Amino acid sequence: MPRVAKELSALDVKRLQHPGKGGNATFAVGGVSGLLLQITPNGGRTWLLRVTVGARRREIGLGGFPDVTLAQARDRAREAKDQIRRGTDPVEERRAARATLEAARRRGLTFADATERYLDAKLEGFKNAKHRDQWRNTLQTYAMPELGKLLVDEIAVQDVLRALEPIWTEKTETASRLRGRIESVLSWATVAGHRTGDNPARWAGNLKELLPAPSKVKQEENHPAVQIDDAPRWFAEIREREGMGSRALEFTALTAARSREVRGALWEEIDLDKGLWIIPAARMKMDREHRVALSAEAVELLKALPRFEGNPLVFPAPRGGEMSDMTLSATMKRMHAADLDAGGKGFVDRVNKRPAVPHGLRSTFRDWVAERTHFPGDMAEVALAHKVGNAVEASYRRGDMIEKRRAMMAAWADYLTGKARSGVQVVRIG
Repeated sequence: MPRVAKELSALDVKRLQHPGKGGNATFAVGGVSGLLLQITPNGGRTWLLRVTVGARRREIGLGGFPDVTLAQARDRAREAKDQIRRGTDPVEERRAARATLEAARRRGLTFADATERYLDAKLEGFKNAKHRDQWRNTLQTYAMPELGKLLVDEIAVQDVLRALEPIWTEKTETASRLRGRIESVLSWATVAGHRTGDNPARWAGNLKELLPAPSKVKQEENHPAVQIDDAPRWFAEIREREGMGSRALEFTALTAARSREVRGALWEEIDLDKGLWIIPAARMKMDREHRVALSAEAVELLKALPRFEGNPLVFPAPRGGEMSDMTLSATMKRMHAADLDAGGKGFVDRVNKRPAVPHGLRSTFRDWVAERTHFPGDMAEVALAHKVGNAVEASYRRGDMIEKRRAMMAAWADYLTGKARSGVQVVRIG
């Protein structure tokens, strides 16, 4: 009959010591046959269950002491023995579980890896290198700290919220773009078989219920704009200034284009004979090709510009690269300050009284169309490359009213240059 070990108490177990020689020492603690406390020469302590499974002798680890108490070790030993009696080998079962977990992790994909694979697949479609960099940088800066190490199939709504909430009210436009980009990466992961279920970054019926609408929290003031009545005076002053930045601003005003579209303008996009500037979709905010009707003044400006061999930019920076947005902004600030110094009132927005900025020139143009002309508002929206409503969008999908817009841009140039009366200008189109 096998010898039954004395049942030790918790205090007895605590007092057990390594004999001081040899390798690991084991002590039977009783309560469950085969339950041992193993003590290493340097004092480490672990629980072992020595049993026979079929014809094989096993030593099953049950955890370390004191994290696993004597009572817990006995419970685990009894549970292991119950498994053996049911025909299960606990050691093999653990190995299989670990293998399954490891296989699942290998199949799993972190958000960081999914982002790289998505960008590798999709960014080739972005011809504009700056657009590609913006996609990557936005995700890297704001999404990776919270989502990067998570498996895509484990990402939930709350995880996405942790990435969005810190910037949702202060950087609303960036946060909104970030949400869309996270949604795109997770959509790719779903289609590629790395996750299932709803997309936790989806807006409608999802984050919309948890975050205030961007239009509500953005509280974004319109870009400060030159007032309509001040526009001819402002334009006369910009024409008196030298430098490529001043010419870029002058062209921005004449075309009502976004400053980034002007700063990136290439000679190959412009047909001086036809008075047409075609901006490719890759450089447009709405990812659609945009045609700009150039007034006679805009064409004259372009013809007077120097061209630099090997440089395709219309308005290059002094060192040859693309002009920075700060160059245009600084020019606007200097114009405002100079006008104040000369005893003028400067160039401030009618509503918020802040000094006008380059992007505000588009608002000046839009206000002029609405308040001083009979040109249709939809035509102005097309000129500004804004997305227009359903019926109008469908109507103008094939045609963009380029010749009618040419008349509008000519009238706008006349107003800026003082050729039109400074008062109300009524333009009728047939």
